[in-house]
Amino acid sequence: MARKAKKRRYSPSSGSDVENEMRRYKKGTAKSGPKGRGGRVKSRKQAIAIGLSKARKKGKKVPKKAAKTSSKTSSKKRTTKKTTTKKKTTKKSSKRKSSKR
Repeated sequence: MARKAKKRRYSPSSGSDVENEMRRYKKGTAKSGPKGRGGRVKSRKQAIAIGLSKARKKGKKVPKKAAKTSSKTSSKKRTTKKTTTKKKTTKKSSKRKSSKR
């Protein structure tokens, strides 16, 4: 049975934009933020993200950014753990006064 050809997610030219940004990162000249005011790029992931966003601005075929709401739903799943029904009796302790000036 013949395999179905998959559609490309990224255009070949968008890959070249990422390559250029990676070269700049390795050289140490890659800057982040508007007009490079965010400082030097410190990670590979950051350099790839900058390359993809530059490709997006040029209008090349690049998938949209991931929605930020997905991280909120995953954190809710983590926090819903079973709690034990035992109640611990704790002694009331006097709070220390902090001297703030």
